[in-house]
Amino acid sequence: MSIKRAFAALCLSASLAFAADAVPQPGTEAPAFTLTSQDNTPVTLKALRGKWVVLYFYPKDGTSGCTLEAHNFQRDIAAYEAHNAMVVGVSVDSTGSHKEFCAQQGLTFKLLADNEKKVSAQYGSLTNLLVTKIASRNTFLIDPQGKIAKVWTGVSPAKHSAEVLTALNTLAKK
Repeated sequence: MSIKRAFAALCLSASLAFAADAVPQPGTEAPAFTLTSQDNTPVTLKALRGKWVVLYFYPKDGTSGCTLEAHNFQRDIAAYEAHNAMVVGVSVDSTGSHKEFCAQQGLTFKLLADNEKKVSAQYGSLTNLLVTKIASRNTFLIDPQGKIAKVWTGVSPAKHSAEVLTALNTLAKK
């Protein structure tokens, strides 16, 4: 088994591991953040107010599950935009890694580098994996006022974008 595949298998099981902080719950204010995207520009949650935000945490650029999840979000990007929603991915990978991943996979949405692992921890999405820490596969749907509307933990990459869109369709009508 290649190192990349072994890491991917570990990432898959990482969603079952203990996260550093508690996961923020629906109805609470989404923790504020400023992180750098793949194009080296800062992205703040405050600047995204007025839009729905799909904030998804994932373990590692280029691994099979993370690539599948990103492809599905990209495939559905027009449906998100129709709901005034923005998809934003977060991992502890570098901006350079994100830039390469986006270029290789044709991703047009923002991937944010949480190098200091603080935002992943704030969202209860930091997992111990052997001797390192990675982001857990969790997603937060944040409403236009900055409150968490829905939370998914330990998601399945293959069907997750469809789950988020279903929830967004329901919540955006309210």
